[in-house]
Amino acid sequence: QVQVVESGGGLVQAGGSLRLSCTVSGLPFEDYAMGWFRQAPGKEREGVSCISRGGVSTYYSESVKGRFTISKDNYKNTLYLQLNSLKPEDTAMYYCAAGAGWATCRSSTFGMWGQGTPVNVSS
Repeated sequence: QVQVVESGGGLVQAGGSLRLSCTVSGLPFEDYAMGWFRQAPGKEREGVSCISRGGVSTYYSESVKGRFTISKDNYKNTLYLQLNSLKPEDTAMYYCAAGAGWATCRSSTFGMWGQGTPVNVSS
């Protein structure tokens, strides 16, 4: 049984930082691309950052480029997202997913999802 579990979300002031983690079990983690997605109330889910199977290649959306950093530890079966210089518009539920489409980071190419961890950025 595949399990994808996110953690690390919380309430932070604008300009602050958070580190999200995602632990995966039940599948060969090293064989999957991984991604972080977010969905704000009333908005569609968007791809924030994705990473290739080996952790070498990455994708960032324009809205987070230069502020967020994705990393993948294939020994610990864990995906990370470092969020720096947070803005109120980063407020959303953040989801981790395993799949294939790291280069475009489209949610339709990711099939295994966690329940999400909330990020709230106050101004």
